[in-house]
Amino acid sequence: MSFMRTVPYMGVIHVVAEAAKLGFRNGHPDWCNLGQGQPEVGPLAGAPPRISELVMAASDHAYGPINGGDDLREAVAARYNRLYRKGKASQYTPDNVAIVAGGRLALSRVFAALGEIAIGYQTPDYTAYEDLLEYHQHRFRPVHCGMTEAEGFRISPERLEREVEAHQLCAFLLSNPCNPTGEVISGEDLAAYVDIGRRRDCLMIFDEFYSHYVYDLEEQSVSAASCIEDVEKDPVLLLDGLTKNFRYPGWRVGWIVGPSELIEIIGRAASAIDGGPPQPLQRAALTVLESARADQETQAVRRAFAAKRALMRRELEALGVRFPGRGGGTFYLWGSIADLPAPYNDAEAFFRAALERKVMVVPGAFFDVNPGRRRQGPSPYADWLRFSYGPPLENVELGLGRLRQMMGSAQNAVWV
Repeated sequence: MSFMRTVPYMGVIHVVAEAAKLGFRNGHPDWCNLGQGQPEVGPLAGAPPRISELVMAASDHAYGPINGGDDLREAVAARYNRLYRKGKASQYTPDNVAIVAGGRLALSRVFAALGEIAIGYQTPDYTAYEDLLEYHQHRFRPVHCGMTEAEGFRISPERLEREVEAHQLCAFLLSNPCNPTGEVISGEDLAAYVDIGRRRDCLMIFDEFYSHYVYDLEEQSVSAASCIEDVEKDPVLLLDGLTKNFRYPGWRVGWIVGPSELIEIIGRAASAIDGGPPQPLQRAALTVLESARADQETQAVRRAFAAKRALMRRELEALGVRFPGRGGGTFYLWGSIADLPAPYNDAEAFFRAALERKVMVVPGAFFDVNPGRRRQGPSPYADWLRFSYGPPLENVELGLGRLRQMMGSAQNAVWV
């Protein structure tokens, strides 16, 4: 229909749509979704019981506050202070928090509140950024900062500062830990990122939805909140929620944390975007965020997902998939298939062959965020794949076994 614009599928949705043509449906016992963007949501060894019931209050049938209820805003602020602001003079309050119905809506709110600026973004990064950035190109200018294998798919603080200066960036968007590479910016580098934002008056937008999925740090999670000097002055927004870290993606409960002035502006912009988050799920989220329960969940997640990560990396390396960099976060592995025998050294061909065996993976080109398709030519990630160890262990093992069979049937298969 001529009155509609062409809207491409984002990466995982494309994968699911193609798999559905071959009989896939969510929960199908004979499919292995090693491309999925959500963690397993069932019971997990050592984790608190899953919340399975929701009680509605009479007030839940009415509209709630656009930036969320005070109780949950206070709980989120308290959690950040406990984990990342201990002993610091500047502390978060409920005024520093907006509750939002999911991560993409949080980004939509933030983008709607930005002025006519240049905003930097990195690649590879989260596929949904492409369309979200494209929606607002009439108002701000997206500036691409491509990461390379030689850089370990990390932007050094020195390079970040050069990019901010060269392009006069007023904002920079990144996922940390990074989806899809798993790279984690922490410690001195993370402090340097925040310092660049502070000195250059550049709004740093940290998508921290995988902040608990870190495996090489002593801390149980990572957040730029630990590097902020003044929560009211430092130009930093933090986006997170229950989706990944607490394994409740279907609840669509997320939050934005930042200076209260920015949170108020974001709330004003939200009045024309959404009607605020659902009230009963906010109340249920209070239980999820209780300190002892939340820490128990985080510890159980790290144990279970670290074991799946080690298994998947070992098995895929044995097939000849190469994993550069540290990749110490998320529940994804970002692998190069360039050394595999043809046709499996092409991400699209590998993806199609795996689908025939009821295994789903995501071609790397989907993470080549390119709003408006301004950059021409083939993607530099055409021989990269994102593998997810989000599903339960048994399903991950089944999928890896099928990939072994697929590669074993290839003539002159490479075995490391």
